[in-house]
Amino acid sequence: MANAPVFDIDFPVFKQNPYPILENMRHQAPIAYVPALGAVLISKRDDIFTLEKKIEIFSSDQPEGLMTRLMGQNMMRKDGSKHQLERKAIFPTLSPKTVKNVWQACFESAVQEIIGRLKNKRQGDIVTDFAMPVSAQALKAMTGLTNMTWREMDRVSQGMIDGCSNYAGDPEVEEQCNDCTASIDLHISDRIKLGLRDDDMSLLAVQLRAGLNDEQLRANIKLAISGGQNEPRDAIAGIVWALLEHPETFKDLKRGQINHLQVFEEFTRWISPIGMSPRIVTRPYEYKEIRFDPGDQIFLMFGSGNRDESIFDDPNKFNPYRDTSKSITFGAGPHFCAGAWAAKSLIIDVAMPMLIEAFPSIKLIGAVTFSGWAFRGPISVPVSWKN
Repeated sequence: MANAPVFDIDFPVFKQNPYPILENMRHQAPIAYVPALGAVLISKRDDIFTLEKKIEIFSSDQPEGLMTRLMGQNMMRKDGSKHQLERKAIFPTLSPKTVKNVWQACFESAVQEIIGRLKNKRQGDIVTDFAMPVSAQALKAMTGLTNMTWREMDRVSQGMIDGCSNYAGDPEVEEQCNDCTASIDLHISDRIKLGLRDDDMSLLAVQLRAGLNDEQLRANIKLAISGGQNEPRDAIAGIVWALLEHPETFKDLKRGQINHLQVFEEFTRWISPIGMSPRIVTRPYEYKEIRFDPGDQIFLMFGSGNRDESIFDDPNKFNPYRDTSKSITFGAGPHFCAGAWAAKSLIIDVAMPMLIEAFPSIKLIGAVTFSGWAFRGPISVPVSWKN
C-alpha cells in the first residue's frame, strides 16, 4: 500500500459537489489515499500531466477494474502496442476528416429535427429535450447502432457510467449496468446480421474491416457509448446553463467577441464532464516522497487538475476569456480522448450555434443542480423561449 497521507471525505457530499473537497486536498495532501474510494487520488494538474504518461508504472490495463469487468477490456484499458493497434483501427471513424465530411452533416440533420420539435413548445428541459437526444442521435450514427432508439442509447450509456463509478459496490447499480451491456450486445448482433455497406464509416463497420475480433469490437463500442453520450450531453446542457447564468458573456458570444470554442474549452475546464480516470500501479515507484506499490489503485482527478490554482487564476470562476491551453479535459497522455474531434464538432460547430440561432430569447426558469464526481453534469436545465 502506498504511504500517501490519508484524506477522509464525506462521499455523499463529494458526489454532490467534489470541488471544495478537491481544493482542500490540493492544499493539504495533493497525493492522498481516500478510504471511501479505496484509491490514491492525484489532484494537482502537473502531477497528473506527468504521471499519466508513465504507462509502464501507472497502467490502464486493469483486469479486475470495474470497467473491464462490466464492459469488457476495451482499448482504454490497454497500454502500449495493444492500445495503439485498436486506436488505429477506429481512427477512420473519428478522424477530423471523417468528422467533417461524414458526421457533421448527420449532426446537423439530427439537431434540426430536434429543434423542429421544440419549436412547437414554449419551454422545456435542455438536458432531456435537447442535449440528450442530440448526443444520442450522433452516437447512433457513429457507432453504427442505428437500430437503437435515442432513449435507449441514453439509458445504456448512463447505466454503464453508473456501473463504472460504482466504487461503493451497490448491487442494484451493477445489475442495471449488466442489463445495459446486454442490450448493446443484442443491438450489435442485429446490425451485423443486417449487413454493413463497404462505405460505412461507423465504429462497427471500421472495426470489422480492420479485423478486430468480436470481443474487441463489442468492448470498444461500449466504451464509445459510455463516454460518447454523457460527455457531450452534459457539456451541451452545462454550457447552456453557464451562458444563461452569465448574461454578459452570452451577449459577447452573440456579438462575436468570444467564440463557441472558447466557451466550450472553458466550461469543460471549469466543470469537467469526465472528472477522473483510474490507473493501477505495476511496480514499486516513488514520486515526491510518496511510495507507490504494485496493485495500488490510482485516480487521476482531471476535474481537480483543471481547477488547480497554481495553474489557473481564480479557477472556480467561469471565464471564457482565459487561456485554457493547460487544461487536461481530454487527458494528457496516450489515452487522450479519441472522440475529442467529434465532440467538439457536435457541440461547437452544430448544437450550440443552431440552438442559439433558433431560440435567441432562451432563459432559465428554474434551479439547476449538478451531480457526480467521476462523471459530472446537470440533472435538469429548465428553460423557456419565445416562438
